[in-house]
Amino acid sequence: RIRASTASFGERKGKILYAREHEAVWFKGKRFTPSVWVETPGELQNKQLRHAMDSKGKKFGDEWFTTAKVEDALMRYHEANDKAKAKVLELLRELSAELQCKTNTLVFASMMLIIAKALCAQVSEGRRRKWVFPTLLESRKYENGKQVAEGPCLARMDIVDLSPYWFDLSQGRAVRNTVSMQSLFLLTGPNGGGKSSLLRSVCAAALLGICGFMVPAESVSIPHLFDAIVLHMKSYDSPVDGKSSFQIEMSEIRSLLSATTSRSLVLIDEICRGTETAKGTCIAGSIVETLDAVGCLGIVSTHLHGIFELPLQTRNTVYKSMSAEYIDGQTMPTWKLVDGISKESLAFETAQREGVPDTVVKRAEELYHSFYVNDMPLKVIAPLDLKDDLNVNGGNEVASRTIGMASQKDILKGKVQRVVSAICKKKLMELNKLGDTSEVTDLKFISIGVREQPPPSTIGVSSVYVMLRPGKRLYVGETDDLQGRIQAHRAKDGMQSAIFISFLVQGKSIACQLETLLINQLPKQGFHLANIADGKHRNFGTNDTVLKAATV
Repeated sequence: RIRASTASFGERKGKILYAREHEAVWFKGKRFTPSVWVETPGELQNKQLRHAMDSKGKKFGDEWFTTAKVEDALMRYHEANDKAKAKVLELLRELSAELQCKTNTLVFASMMLIIAKALCAQVSEGRRRKWVFPTLLESRKYENGKQVAEGPCLARMDIVDLSPYWFDLSQGRAVRNTVSMQSLFLLTGPNGGGKSSLLRSVCAAALLGICGFMVPAESVSIPHLFDAIVLHMKSYDSPVDGKSSFQIEMSEIRSLLSATTSRSLVLIDEICRGTETAKGTCIAGSIVETLDAVGCLGIVSTHLHGIFELPLQTRNTVYKSMSAEYIDGQTMPTWKLVDGISKESLAFETAQREGVPDTVVKRAEELYHSFYVNDMPLKVIAPLDLKDDLNVNGGNEVASRTIGMASQKDILKGKVQRVVSAICKKKLMELNKLGDTSEVTDLKFISIGVREQPPPSTIGVSSVYVMLRPGKRLYVGETDDLQGRIQAHRAKDGMQSAIFISFLVQGKSIACQLETLLINQLPKQGFHLANIADGKHRNFGTNDTVLKAATV
């Protein structure tokens, strides 16, 4: 719409408007007739006005006017438009005919432009976040252009300082992990410890790497081509199909196992959590055995700690865990990947943090300590009296009664635990000047199996430990860093299968006294010690009478 200027000398106003449906420019105003404008300055101009006609030649209202010059200009304008339109159509037809044979090239070029734009955006963002380009490795050995290694692929994936792709390193919130993978990882860790995040990060790094994109890490070396990258997270039920969440999971696992080869990357989060624990654990163990036999790379995370008690037939599977630490009386996840097994779940802490009533959480803790405080082998031996506990060499009858339910190592561990408890409770009674061992709080033993890590609550706290070495020989020690001490023991040849029992004490002085006491007393009860000479350099615990009043 174009507004006209007001008339001079107070004459009436009007508007110049575009009538879209008639494709015309008309003048609109009230009482703009020649008779009204006689003997006025606008008389000559108004005599040229005539009523506007529509496309059918009918008068279009009393307020719309036009002139012969405007009508002529509009006619010439429409003719010019028609000629221009015809010319443009002609040129487009000629261009279309010329490009007909180049359509595929144009489509491909358009696609490449989109890809190039995405690449530029990824590189730009990757450089801002300090990501790196990957090094792609051959999966097989070649000499003179010929393959010399048959059989399974020689796959390896090394990712140094991998960070979750959804975190910006510049903000300093991301925790980095180094993943050096040559086989399958069996991953454990507490709730909220970062297991699922690690699986997603590894999956994203592998996908970005094989596509040649930048990866959120310091350095990356991956096989140049995986035939499959599989990430299996939580499964949900499907009422429409009549399947539960566990049925859906098993269906997906079936597809996964049928498609997995030695060149695959398989990532499974919290396997078999939708069914009964015992059978779910056995199914999970069988799946781990199958993936281990295939020889693929991958990570299987689980909270089913019973899987480590199964006689798994695996050759290459490595045990990894997400660590935690003990800070101000609370166990907190560190989101760091370490070697070993973690049985710390932080279930009670997670429930409390998410607002579950304290009464519910405390009752859960009571139920846990009443039923799960000891493992099954120790419960089997619990009814035995002190005489059986202290007579190691004469325990064949005891062993024969329990051999069907616990291994010889479990039996030995149970005996050691009870003898250590009897010895230490008597000494603690003397130190605290108590009149009866019943007044001494029961020692809370921590059992640390093969490849397991001690709980974070042992960090920075004095503890006494007994190592059950291969060959049924014991080693007694004390430390303020149980995790570091256990790693040092396992680093020695032949000590990888050693297991430990430990308990916390108040202060290093008490720990030293109990250590020396055990070194001097355990051999007298028939146990064989590897460090018996250490007791000769101590002044504590040399009295033989400490066990005379001990009762269980």
